[in-house]
Amino acid sequence: MKKFFALCLASVAMFGLQTVNAGDLKSGLQLDEFAPAFYVTDITGPAAGTKLCYRCQYGARPVVSLFVRKMDENTTKLVKELDAIVGKNKDKKMAAFVTVLSDDPDAQETALKKIADDNKIAMSPLTVFENSVGPAKYKIAKEADVTVMMWVDSNVKVNHALASGELNAEAISKIVKDTEKILN
Repeated sequence: MKKFFALCLASVAMFGLQTVNAGDLKSGLQLDEFAPAFYVTDITGPAAGTKLCYRCQYGARPVVSLFVRKMDENTTKLVKELDAIVGKNKDKKMAAFVTVLSDDPDAQETALKKIADDNKIAMSPLTVFENSVGPAKYKIAKEADVTVMMWVDSNVKVNHALASGELNAEAISKIVKDTEKILN
């Protein structure tokens, strides 16, 4: 019995310490889940300087929502490409917004404004959420550097969760291509 207990305990310890493999990470709302309201501070959008709910503002429109821990070079490339897709799909009322998760939201403001200006990101507001965990109902995994959700009528159609180092040219291309799933 002691050997069985020790084996069970070792199994639990081993599985508990496993790292998340690419494709195994779950973060954010999953397919067919409802996107609830949450408030952010708008940094670069039309309501810059105010708190608002972009999920509420965009209503039933096709929306791309990104939760990011930092705006590095690859994240900026992704946002820039998605911003261009939003611009090309004004007739379909497509929208997008980026939520930077930060325990120090005030420190993000200058950097986000510079990123938006330098990269001509005009259609997709860069916003800040006032903690690094994110809105509780969205279930953003702490291991996810980038979580992308796309929805229509607040119903999630696409979810991508990427750990540190996984956002590369191939992942960006796949995410951008998946916008087709909310534009039909």
